[in-house]
Amino acid sequence: MAMQEELAQFERNKVWNLVSRPKNHPIIGTKWVFRNKLNENGIVVRNKARLVAKGYCQEEGIDFDETFAPVARLEAIRMLLTFACFKGFTLYQMDVKSAFLNGYIQEEVYVEQPPGFEDPSYPNHVYKPSKALYGLKQAPRAWYERLSSFLLANGFSRGRVDTTLFVKNKGQNILIVQIYVDDIVFGATNDFLCREFSKAMQGEFEMSMMGELNFFLGLQIKQSKEGIFINQSKYTKEMLKKFGMETCKPIATPMSTSINLDKDEGDFKLVLRSHT
Repeated sequence: MAMQEELAQFERNKVWNLVSRPKNHPIIGTKWVFRNKLNENGIVVRNKARLVAKGYCQEEGIDFDETFAPVARLEAIRMLLTFACFKGFTLYQMDVKSAFLNGYIQEEVYVEQPPGFEDPSYPNHVYKPSKALYGLKQAPRAWYERLSSFLLANGFSRGRVDTTLFVKNKGQNILIVQIYVDDIVFGATNDFLCREFSKAMQGEFEMSMMGELNFFLGLQIKQSKEGIFINQSKYTKEMLKKFGMETCKPIATPMSTSINLDKDEGDFKLVLRSHT
């Protein structure tokens, strides 16, 4: 079912066309990637099947020209959380379903038919994508260009330092959008701007998840009237499980109680820095 859903996305987005196999052009293979999507509590909320192009077979200058796409730094996300806490507004997140399939590619690319879903009438034909597939080198760039063009056309201005930050001013209110590949975090000093932005995004792209920001880039986020609280308990549990320490006795201060602590004169920080 997950594989059928993925291919249905291809049909809806008009990603490719089935054509005769070209004689003098490399054909990029495809493969299926399966994974379970987890929430902040580690519970499976969705089974995903992704059709991925074998981008490692692509040759620069032949299959692609430019691949660069900016990605939000974790520091930028923390600053956004701080600003939202200071202004007292709620942050939301949205996930564009099969985001890369919305990006247009300029290069001439051919890929093999999906394994297990070959057309019985044309088994030797290949697909010619007009939009980006996951795995293609140019896919992140194509998606960023599509999304940024849409935001700029809808009255947003792009950050000069952080090009993944988009801001829209309306009177005394401000709407902030931070993008990390296909994950989008946004918030505004007026909830009307959030609803307006959500409606515009749903009209342009197919959304698979929307709601209050609670899990992003490994950070578990709790928003309340008292403030915004961040923890990484899920990550910690995963590390304990990875190294077989789930049954170990917990301790509030993970160091020997017999150590005598002296006043920090700066040397300890210097040693720590040299080791990292």
